[in-house]
Amino acid sequence: GYNGRASTVVVSGTDVVRPRGQTKAPDAGQPSFGPCERLDIELEMGAIVGTPSQMGQPISVAEADEMIFGYVLLNDWSARDLQAWEYQPLGPFQAKAFATSISPWIVTAAALNSFRTSTPPREVPLLPYLREPGPMLYDIDLSVVIQTKGGSPQIISRTNYATMYFSAAQQLAHHASSGCAMNTGDLLGSGTISGVTKDTFGSLLEITWGGKEPLTLGKETRTFIEDGDTLTLLGHAQGDGFR
Repeated sequence: GYNGRASTVVVSGTDVVRPRGQTKAPDAGQPSFGPCERLDIELEMGAIVGTPSQMGQPISVAEADEMIFGYVLLNDWSARDLQAWEYQPLGPFQAKAFATSISPWIVTAAALNSFRTSTPPREVPLLPYLREPGPMLYDIDLSVVIQTKGGSPQIISRTNYATMYFSAAQQLAHHASSGCAMNTGDLLGSGTISGVTKDTFGSLLEITWGGKEPLTLGKETRTFIEDGDTLTLLGHAQGDGFR
C-alpha cells in the first residue's frame, strides 16, 4: 500500500531534495540508512476529483467520469533503491512519499472532450463494474526531457496517454467500489505511462533497464537522476489548427 502523501504534492518548478531512507545490499545482513542513489521519475497524468462521492456508495464508470474536474501532468518521483527494500510486502512507502510534482494549471475535462479516445483492446473481458460506456481516455502526446547541469535539454521519451489500459474514470470507480469516499480536490495518479518500445517508456528504471543500459546525453551518461539534473514533462492535445 502507498501512504497518502498530499503534504508533499508540489507545483512544477519546486526543487526536489534527494530523499534518505533504508536500503539493503543483496549481500548485507542488515539494512543501512542514507541518501537515495537510484532517484527516478514517473511520467503520469493526474485526475482531479471535482464532485465527491458518499462513503459506502459505489459509483459507475460513467458517474466517475462526470466527477472528474480535470487533468494535470504528474511526476511521481521515486527512490528505486528505497523502493526495492520496502515494497515487499508493504509496497512503496518512503520511496514515494518525498515529492510528487504536478503542473500548475488544471486542464478541464470539458476542454479535453474533443480528444476522447478508446482504451486499448482488452486481453480478457472486464468485470461489469469496470466496463466503459464510451471512449474514456484522451489523445494527449507526452514527452520527458532531461537537462544535466551544464548540458542541453534532451528528449528521452515520447508516448501518449491513450496507451493506458485503464482510464481515470475506471480508476475512480474502482477506488470507490469498496465504499471509499472520494472528496473534492482528491488527486489520482495514473501510474507510469509507457509504450512498448524503449523510447516510449515513462521512467528511467525502464529506459535504462534498471541501470544496466545507461543513457548517453552528449558527453555524459545517466542511469538515474544525479544532483543538479532538471526533468521536464511535456504534454499537449493537438486539434485541427489548435493545441
